[in-house]
Amino acid sequence: MVEQVKYQESQIAQFYDDKSVFITGATGFMGKVLVEKLLRSTNVKKLYLLIRPKKGVQTKVRIQELMSSNIFDKLKESSPDVVSRVEAIEGDITAPNFGINEDDERKLINECNVVFHSAATVRFDEALTKAVNLNVVAVFTIMEICKKMKNLKALVQVSTAYCNPQLRVVNEEIYSVNGDPQAIVDMCKRMDETLLNSPKMTKQIIGNKPNTYTFTKALGESALVLAGGSLPIVVVRPSIVVPTWQEPLPGWLDNLNGITGNIAAFGKGVMRTCWVKRDKFADLIPCDIPINLAIAVAWKTATQPTNSIPVYNCTSGSSNPLSWGQLEKIVFSAIRKFPFEGVVRYPGGGFSEYETTNKIAQFTRESVPAYFLDTAAWMMGKKPQMMKIVQKMHKAELATEFFATNDWKWPTENKEKLHMEMTSADKKAFNIDMSTMNWTDFF
Repeated sequence: MVEQVKYQESQIAQFYDDKSVFITGATGFMGKVLVEKLLRSTNVKKLYLLIRPKKGVQTKVRIQELMSSNIFDKLKESSPDVVSRVEAIEGDITAPNFGINEDDERKLINECNVVFHSAATVRFDEALTKAVNLNVVAVFTIMEICKKMKNLKALVQVSTAYCNPQLRVVNEEIYSVNGDPQAIVDMCKRMDETLLNSPKMTKQIIGNKPNTYTFTKALGESALVLAGGSLPIVVVRPSIVVPTWQEPLPGWLDNLNGITGNIAAFGKGVMRTCWVKRDKFADLIPCDIPINLAIAVAWKTATQPTNSIPVYNCTSGSSNPLSWGQLEKIVFSAIRKFPFEGVVRYPGGGFSEYETTNKIAQFTRESVPAYFLDTAAWMMGKKPQMMKIVQKMHKAELATEFFATNDWKWPTENKEKLHMEMTSADKKAFNIDMSTMNWTDFF
């Protein structure tokens, strides 16, 4: 039942009444927030979650592991039987037809009304062939599964705002300049993967994209146009997803990837520098915003069908801009006011405006201290580990530097129009407006 709003005034919540939903990527960060939100704020009949089989562990046990996350604690207290609305579909997005067995496929075909496809690799430096398999082939597969469904109302594809970084203004449309997704898939099947995954060949293939992630996510969108047919498809493009703002728990996250990992490294005193242009915008989006948007656009697509594929940019730059320089001041104030446990050194350093300055600082202020700490650990009979941590940190930094030294504009007319169409109850229950959020309070 919708929390703290009048259920009869919530068009979105009512839409999900007695609906069955299929979700890929449910065990990921965004996936968990989506599952929790649908269970808490709608009377959805059944959530079918694609769960990859794990040797020696029953799929039902994996559902229990998923639901044991603290993000579900409040929900389970108020609705102890909530797990009964969740069912695992054993499968793997890298397998043909996702490896779904006949009985489970029959359930999806006969019962499923809404599909959220959020499973993907989000590693920027993923091998090309693996990224194509996870971010392109899987899109073709989910569409083939959806075409069999007897009463499908909406297929929501979770993409990324960074799928067209060669542009400086990225409109709410699918661009046709990113290559032929089917040709790329065929090439990856025919050619030797060692050759394709070599840095030189990969660079030639991805062209003006900075990495395989942005390249394959763009191809995934193109695949929707190529093979979507008459499917009711809609695309949601979040920017840099960070911990939740309001729900279900303020500041909730389950990983330390990307910007949150950097903040933790600065807080621990391990990181002392990173290459950033302070005047560029850090387009961060709290996880609950794109999740609410995905739930809302499924309703809109189902109730107001269109012949085109609507795209919704889900970014913060147009409504609540934050520069990297502002972020630096906020973060360093916060990590000193609320210190981390187990710090290696007192937090210090800051952002570097120039690549050369950053590399020098990485060596002198991160690598050298790590070497001495490892030497001390070895002399005391302990296992040296700091150099390994710093090297891993530098590799992760290298993958994100492009996004911290450039910025983009993402028009959000579709999102704004949707917000105007929502009832006051839905605006509260499925908030997609972050214009009132205070970044200092958030961090």
